[in-house]
Amino acid sequence: MRIATRESPLALWQAEHVKALLESTHPGHAVSLVPMTTQGDQLLDRSLATVGGKGLFVKELESAMLEGRADIAVHSMKDVPAVLPDGLILTAFLAGEDPRDAFVSNRYASLDELPHGAVVGTASLRRQAQLRGLRPDLVVKELRGNVNTRLRKLDEGQYDAILLAAAGLMRLGMHDRIKERFDVARFVPACAQGVVGIECRADDAATRALLAPLHDPYSATRLAAERSLNARLGGACTVPVAGHAVIRDGRLQLTGLVAAPDASRCVRDAIEGDAADATALGRELAERLLAGGAREILATLGIHA
Repeated sequence: MRIATRESPLALWQAEHVKALLESTHPGHAVSLVPMTTQGDQLLDRSLATVGGKGLFVKELESAMLEGRADIAVHSMKDVPAVLPDGLILTAFLAGEDPRDAFVSNRYASLDELPHGAVVGTASLRRQAQLRGLRPDLVVKELRGNVNTRLRKLDEGQYDAILLAAAGLMRLGMHDRIKERFDVARFVPACAQGVVGIECRADDAATRALLAPLHDPYSATRLAAERSLNARLGGACTVPVAGHAVIRDGRLQLTGLVAAPDASRCVRDAIEGDAADATALGRELAERLLAGGAREILATLGIHA
């Protein structure tokens, strides 16, 4: 089995993790990595919103599968667009890591400790919008690159703090860099943040069977709600959309948020229902957000929902 993967340290960690899981689940089965650099990794001088969105991180991997150069691709699910190319399917989701956003700084212990005018770096419109809503006095600057690149720029003093996914830092063994994990009630995470997904060709029954033991039903239900919400609201990083689902005793609670990039407007709502109806709950919450003002926010971004 050949695993298509980006060459960033976090992507390679995820691919190696899946490789180890497959080798332990299917002893004697050969698994290898097919590393590649994607457009998203190359275009670091512009924001993702202006160059095509997070789909730029997965297109080359998907082409490799469709052309028969790889059998599966391993993704951070928050980078995977709501609509997949014909012939491909998301077939397994691993157990999720902490979905929260992390505050990282060498001088300050929390977001609230940052002084007026402090410079905070993040590439995410979702993080930028919520950050501006909480601390309009801060200077928010674009920050692209892999986790190590972003940390290096922080260490060089280009930023007073940066925001990253807690899951990525934990997977890379960088727990000590996290100064604060934002409560999801205060700072809503990205849809699918913290979950690793595996994509393959829809007609490759043998590969899908090999991947089945790796699948985590909790992650799948959570993603069904969050990705359904995201898809109805535009499904791209050009839209400041957040979504977070929690499942307890068969009940799913989903929180959603749509904000203007400058934080001038923000619409937030939540829904609860039977976890078996996760996809429908995501769509219903999206419709409520749209009716509550999100439609106007999206329209200013050229998205007509």
